[in-house]
Amino acid sequence: MFIGREKELAQLNTLYNSGKFEFAVIYGRRRVGKTALINEFIKDKDSIFFTGVETNAKQNLENFSKCIFEFTSGIDADTSFASFQAALEYVFKLSENRRVVLCIDEYPYVARASKSLASTLQLLIDKYKDTSKLFLILCGSSMSYMEDHVLAYKAPLYGRRTAQFKIVPFEFKEACKYFPKFSAEDKALAYGIIGGTPQYLLQINDGISVEDNIKNIYLNPVSSIYEEPNNLLKQEVREPAIYNAIITAIATGASKLSEICTKVGEDTSTCSIYIKNLVALGIVKKEMPFGESTAKKTIYSIEDNMFRFWFRFVPENASVIARGAVEIAYNRIAPHLSDYMGAVFEEICKQHLWNLLLSGKSAVDFTDIGRWWGINAKTRQQVEIDIVGTADKNTALFAECKWTNEKVDLGVLESLVQKSTLFNHPNKHYYLFAKIGFTKGCIDKAAELGNVTLVTYEDILVL
Repeated sequence: MFIGREKELAQLNTLYNSGKFEFAVIYGRRRVGKTALINEFIKDKDSIFFTGVETNAKQNLENFSKCIFEFTSGIDADTSFASFQAALEYVFKLSENRRVVLCIDEYPYVARASKSLASTLQLLIDKYKDTSKLFLILCGSSMSYMEDHVLAYKAPLYGRRTAQFKIVPFEFKEACKYFPKFSAEDKALAYGIIGGTPQYLLQINDGISVEDNIKNIYLNPVSSIYEEPNNLLKQEVREPAIYNAIITAIATGASKLSEICTKVGEDTSTCSIYIKNLVALGIVKKEMPFGESTAKKTIYSIEDNMFRFWFRFVPENASVIARGAVEIAYNRIAPHLSDYMGAVFEEICKQHLWNLLLSGKSAVDFTDIGRWWGINAKTRQQVEIDIVGTADKNTALFAECKWTNEKVDLGVLESLVQKSTLFNHPNKHYYLFAKIGFTKGCIDKAAELGNVTLVTYEDILVL
C-alpha cells in the first residue's frame, strides 16, 4: 500500500500532462521512498523503468537495452544497443509521437561507470527537447553525486531539468498513517523511535505495544534495523568508524564541536569535515540560536530519529543484546524514554506551528522558527527557549513544550514571559504545548493575558 507523497505525485502529474519534454531529477537519502513514489506515478503510464547497478558500463547498457526492448516488443531480447547514446536516441525518437516516461533509477551507478553519459544526455536533450514528448526522470540516492554532478552549475545537465524533487522523510502527521491502531501517546513514541523514513516505518507493528516494537526492532540482532545505521554509513561514506564515533558522541550528549572532538579524539578540522557530510546526508542537524549567525554558538544534534534512538541506546547495550538479554536491555532504556521524547515533542510542536501557519490559523504570521539559547546579561545565567519565531521587527512568538505526565502549571507560563523580555519585540504571543494539559492557574492566567495559546498533544493530532 502506497502512503503519502500526495503533493509530489500531483506535481509529477502536472508535468506529465504538459505533453512536452520534461526532465525531473528525484533524489534523497536511501530508504526514503523515491522508487516507491516513481512506481506509483508510472503505474498507469507508458514507461521504461531502468535501475542502474554498481557494475561496469557494458552490464548497465545490456540491462538498459533489455528494459527498452521489453517496453517496445514485450520480449526479453538478448541483443543490446551499441552505446548509451544509441539507446537513448532510440527512446527520444520513440517518444516523438507518444508520451513515454523514461526513469533511470540509481543514476549515479550508471554515470560513474559511463563517464560520458551526462554529456550524452545533454546532447540529446538539446537535440530533441522541442520535438520529443519524453518525460525523463533521473533518480539517485547518492546525495552528493546528484547535487554535484546533476544539479550543480558546472554539471553538464545544469539548466536542462524542468523540475527537481528532494525527497525527505515524512513529518509526524504523515508518519502516523503507518500506525493507525496505536494510541495517541504511542504514535508520538513510535515516531520518536523510528522517524519518518518509509522503509523504517514499515518495520513498526501497531498490533503490538511500542515496548515490544523496541524489543523486536532495536534489541534483536536479526532485525533489519539492527545493522541499518552501520550498513547505510558504509554505503554512503568512507571511514564509517569515525562517522559512527561522531554520531554516538552527539547522540549521547555532546553538542558543541569542541565536545564532539574530545569524545571522538580527533582534531577540529577533521571532525568538521565529517560533520559537514553527516549534515548533507540529513543525519545530523546544525543549529545556531534563532536569529543569530555566530558560528561560536553552533551546536549539533541528530536529525533522524532512527539514528538518534539507535546511537543513543544500542551501542551501550550491544553486549547485553548480543547475549539475548532483551529484558535487561529494555529495562536500561525505559527510564530514559520520557527525557528522550522531550526533543521529539519539540519537533512535533514546530511542525504543528508550521501547519497552523499554512492553514491560516497561526496567531503570528512568522517567517521562520527555531530554538534559542543565550546568556541573560542581568542574571549571568544560561537561558533557553524551545521555540522562537518572528514575523517582523515588532512581532514574535515564544513557545515551551513539555512532554511530562503532569499538567503544565502557571510557573512555566510566567517563566516563558520572563525569558521573552530578552527580546525587544513589542508584540508577543505565547504558545504552551503540553502532553497532558494545563492547571487551572495556568489556564486562568493565559485568559487574563489574552496573548497566550494553550495546545495539548491531542489538539495537535486533530488539526
